[in-house]
Amino acid sequence: MQVKKVITYVAVAFVVFYLFTRPAQAADAVNGVINSIFQGADQLALFFTRITT
Repeated sequence: MQVKKVITYVAVAFVVFYLFTRPAQAADAVNGVINSIFQGADQLALFFTRITT
């Protein structure tokens, strides 16, 4: 349980460090993740649309 907590703190510290040292790249990474989520949702919607028609 202790290892999980340490890994979580290290990950949060890395994200904060990345945001402050490379804000443009961090914004690009977030945009990429968001775009991927939307593309996945669109593909699922297309899948279910084709199943029902």
